[in-house]
Amino acid sequence: MKDAKNQPTISKQEVDSVIALYKSGKYHEVIQQIKALNEIYPRVPFLFNLAGVCYQSVGELASSAKMFETAVNIKPDYFEAHKNLGLVFKNLGQVNESVASLNMAISIKSDYFDAHYNLAIILKELGRHDQALNSYEKAISINPNFANAYNNLGNLYLDLGREDDAINSYSRAIQINPNFAQAHNNLGNLFKDIERYEDAIQSYKKAIKANPQLSEAINNLGNLFKTLNQLDNAINCYKKAVAINPHFAEAHYNLGIVFKKTNKKEKALISLERAFSLKPSMDYILGDLLSAKCNFCSWGNYYALIDELQLKISNNKKVVNPFNLLGLIDDPSLQRKAAEIFANDQYPKKYALPEIQQYQKHPRIRIGYFSADFHNHATMHLMAELFELHKKSLFEIIAFSFVPDKKDEWRQRAVNSFDKFIDVRHKSDLEVSMIAREMEIDIAVDLKGYTRDCRPKIFVESCAPIQVSFLGYPGTMATDFIDYLIADQTLIPKEKRAHYSEKIAYMPYSYQVNVSNRDVSQDPVSRYEHGLPKTGFVFCCFNNNYKITISVFSIWMRILLAVEDSVLWLLENESITKKNLIQEAEKFGINKDRLVFAEMVPVEDHLNRLRLADLFIDTLPYNAHTTASDALRMGVPVLTCIGESFASRVAASLLSALKLHSLITNSHSEYESLAIELATQPKKLKAIKDILAISLSSETLYNAKLFTQNLESAYMQMYDRHNKGLAPEHIYIE
Repeated sequence: MKDAKNQPTISKQEVDSVIALYKSGKYHEVIQQIKALNEIYPRVPFLFNLAGVCYQSVGELASSAKMFETAVNIKPDYFEAHKNLGLVFKNLGQVNESVASLNMAISIKSDYFDAHYNLAIILKELGRHDQALNSYEKAISINPNFANAYNNLGNLYLDLGREDDAINSYSRAIQINPNFAQAHNNLGNLFKDIERYEDAIQSYKKAIKANPQLSEAINNLGNLFKTLNQLDNAINCYKKAVAINPHFAEAHYNLGIVFKKTNKKEKALISLERAFSLKPSMDYILGDLLSAKCNFCSWGNYYALIDELQLKISNNKKVVNPFNLLGLIDDPSLQRKAAEIFANDQYPKKYALPEIQQYQKHPRIRIGYFSADFHNHATMHLMAELFELHKKSLFEIIAFSFVPDKKDEWRQRAVNSFDKFIDVRHKSDLEVSMIAREMEIDIAVDLKGYTRDCRPKIFVESCAPIQVSFLGYPGTMATDFIDYLIADQTLIPKEKRAHYSEKIAYMPYSYQVNVSNRDVSQDPVSRYEHGLPKTGFVFCCFNNNYKITISVFSIWMRILLAVEDSVLWLLENESITKKNLIQEAEKFGINKDRLVFAEMVPVEDHLNRLRLADLFIDTLPYNAHTTASDALRMGVPVLTCIGESFASRVAASLLSALKLHSLITNSHSEYESLAIELATQPKKLKAIKDILAISLSSETLYNAKLFTQNLESAYMQMYDRHNKGLAPEHIYIE
């Protein structure tokens, strides 16, 4: 048979030969054979279509598109070539041309399943969800037993927020193919998102059983175990995932995060460095890597990484957990932006619960305190007496505890303080929100913010009509689900309020509550037993190592150089940190003996040994918080440099409350000079200590009863505004 121009007709034997060669996977040989055949048969669309497929298989997309275009020019109703051309256009990034070609294939053959299916995939990627849905439905009507279509349709339903339909689609895919590992995995992800955790575990396990090499599902199971605080199980999953796929950056990253949560900081750094080397653009890896390096005062390439971090935040990249940023950059506008990016990504409102209604007035205002720290923790060291002093005739206080009972005296003290103490560690965030609603909590107080073991999702869905951030997180949550932030006018002066999404409840004196009296060991203490020299000035800083930046450490070294025979007394968290700091000191010509490292001891013993210090020198941009108030309580002056953000102004807040304004400096140079001056002029230091002693006796900063009364006044103003139908507004307590 000949075509319209009387061209010779290709034989069946020639066609079968080229097809056999194609099936053997010898694509380059097929291309060469087709070129030879085209010399004889220049208008055989099948040959051009097959050549296009081969070019596509070897990655030569431009040549592939040219072949398919030739095929459809010869035979305009060649629907398979139109479909193939559409797929190549997609791979070339020419999405509009791709959609047009696939639609052409469908116009020629309306029941062409492949065209409908691939068109749906592209339309979803373009965000044209309604059209994609229509294409998937047509594809499924043509081939109702194609599991992949149902799986992809489930993904689309998820994007549309139609979770029940997504569950049904994934389930249908699994019904068709019970060993469809990816569908099991997708269903597990959905169950995890809607907090059906047991169902999620079973789905992930089925995915892994169907495909034991599916590292993605193993990693996802690890993520779920992390959410459930089953950290050993999470670690095991991540280790399996990276054993299967050593280049799985996300699994290395997750392993690093859990190592950090379990205090295996060296292993955390190794995993995070591996993740960063594999995928430096991964969400949040840069911020977490910087944080891990700062845990060890490992400052290689520090400034370049900080610059990159700032640039990425400015460009709206998901690059840092807001808490990690506090110790890196003293810029409240950048901190707010990073927190907004994080909150929108990690804690979007899903409207799983209806809008919370105004409750009828209760005989007592119901205050819910939400925390993971109702045990021997800095938060309890500050707040324990506040819980005890709440006026129970006016307030009913309820604790919502996130972590297991550590069975220490601080935990018992908390349990004894509350009207109700509820262990919600095994409840989902949504369940906790519902419990708080059922109890008609009037004011929910989040004591965690974005710190370790936090659970912001409880507040996303409004667990109470009024929601407050207090004490645990020194910054803005940058969300619309927290109404108030407890602060003071030193922390957030009026001109800085634009950097905070919350309305500010201003406490007098300081935002920081303290117990009135602390148990302090009365055992005799000596310099010798703590590794301090017999003579010489003792500077100290007992802040966590991650707060020590290269810039502040450089200042400290210059101070030591200027003050002969002085030493710097630091907290020893990790041996590698000690080694790094000694190496950095030696770069300044400081002998290692002038850095003294204090071991972790019970808090009453720590307070006792603080008496041996002469001056506490603060870190910046993340100040001393509890460590500062502990030092001041024990009569040790604290020297700080006030910054721009909440975390960098806390020590100034405490000093202002004690009328020690002279210890608040405004620049690094002033901070350095004053430290040297106080160390070399004993009379000036003694005068400051005398002021501190008088201020301590005046009972402001360490007057828990007064603070509780002021906080209750703030709560009552919040409650009164709400009951009058008024929006939250800044509150000043005189």
